[in-house]
Amino acid sequence: MASNERHKGAGHRKRLRDRFLQSGLDGFLDYEIVELLLTLGGLIKDCKQQAKQMIKKFDGLRNTLDALPEELQQIKGIGPNSIFGLKLFQAISERYAKEKIPKKTPLTSPQEVASYFKEKLGREKKEHFLILSLDSRNNLIREKIISVGTLNANLVHPREVFKEAIDAHAASLVVSHNHPSGDPEPSEDDLAITKRLVEAGKIMGIDVLDHVIVTKKDFYSLKDRGLI
Repeated sequence: MASNERHKGAGHRKRLRDRFLQSGLDGFLDYEIVELLLTLGGLIKDCKQQAKQMIKKFDGLRNTLDALPEELQQIKGIGPNSIFGLKLFQAISERYAKEKIPKKTPLTSPQEVASYFKEKLGREKKEHFLILSLDSRNNLIREKIISVGTLNANLVHPREVFKEAIDAHAASLVVSHNHPSGDPEPSEDDLAITKRLVEAGKIMGIDVLDHVIVTKKDFYSLKDRGLI
């Protein structure tokens, strides 16, 4: 009986892979995509029920991919090896998104900047403070994460920010950090840090064009709100 179960599971896994190779993800339901990814962890057994439970528990494919390993393993029958495919796919997707916008791309609007930063920082579980060094035409020269904070605090010193901008020969810069809470509204600390950076930029001759706060789904541009 155990042998038959293994054979049945292996056949189902092959059918999923064959469907993907023939037509990509067209026609795949969300739970079937999760099921396919679970097979990358070496699962031979039919894992359809576990995949359906994940989609239901985390309310969709994206939230399933974003779930922490310990959350995924709360599903009965799912262990560390089982989630390998899910986390690998998530990591590859994030790497692809981060490299999708090439250097020397002009970033001319808060929406473009926010879209860029959301791909970089939106899913981070801790606050990351990142700067974009721009040339005189607002082309991206390079980017750098200046600090990684906790879930509710992030300290940034102008010295660190402008050292990076000077090293990059930047004409201006844009700064951003994420709010893991999901609320993009700036805190008093956020406003104070922005004010210090703008003042320091005037002294250094490097304009701070914007400070964009991002979450997975939203953003807040201090320039758009008249705060810079």
